[in-house]
Amino acid sequence: MKESGKFWNNQLDHMIEVTAQAGMTGIEPIHSWMGDLSDPEKLKDSLQSHGIELAAIAFVQDWNQPEETDQEKQEAQETIELLKHFPGAVLCTVQMPTGRHDLKQRRKNLVANVNAVSRRATEAGVPCSFHPNSPETSTNRTEEDYTVILEGLDATVTGWTPDVGHIINGGMDPLKKMKQYSELINHVHYKDWDGQPEFALMGEGKVDLTGITQWLHDQDYKGWIICEDEAPQAVDDPDGVTIHDGQWIRETLIPSIH
Repeated sequence: MKESGKFWNNQLDHMIEVTAQAGMTGIEPIHSWMGDLSDPEKLKDSLQSHGIELAAIAFVQDWNQPEETDQEKQEAQETIELLKHFPGAVLCTVQMPTGRHDLKQRRKNLVANVNAVSRRATEAGVPCSFHPNSPETSTNRTEEDYTVILEGLDATVTGWTPDVGHIINGGMDPLKKMKQYSELINHVHYKDWDGQPEFALMGEGKVDLTGITQWLHDQDYKGWIICEDEAPQAVDDPDGVTIHDGQWIRETLIPSIH
């Protein structure tokens, strides 16, 4: 994520513009490629000019040690300081997938590091949420991983971001897992999945996005739903896919909810 993000460095203003064109209302950039817009005043100007809110910032780190490294702690503080300028925006923590070796210890390390970051952020007035992912090198991809990690989170300072595409890619039913840990949910990511090998254009995969959205509606969910399309088409035409997703949401998903 960090490395591939170099391509997007200093492209955030354009991404905010396309988000607005798609009819969406918020955005969640990754902290490491925000470029010039890591300056809070410049970010505010860009967001306001396009009528978009900062929903969250994704904060991606390795977190392979029992405690944060000095660099990890410094980057966390920089992200927290930025988020303090945007009340209500979420610090969405994500672990960089680096292997499933020493799994039991590394899951403990992840929980300890996420809790430590979330405690400092919460003290600064920044809400937090942990986002599991599903690459084969992730420590937080299987049902066992979810049980260990989600039940190890300090729920007084951090919630959970269910990413429905990553959940199904990890062999679980997204809605069932969301119902199991519903009390933790304070942020949500949508992507579609077809298993060939992984993600599909939104609306063309096997994730029951309508059923999940209906359940969130019935639960009176008040947080953000972030559309994070990782279909192959998004690599070649990210702007076009963003426009497609906004149209699909307006014309297909929203009308299906009652």
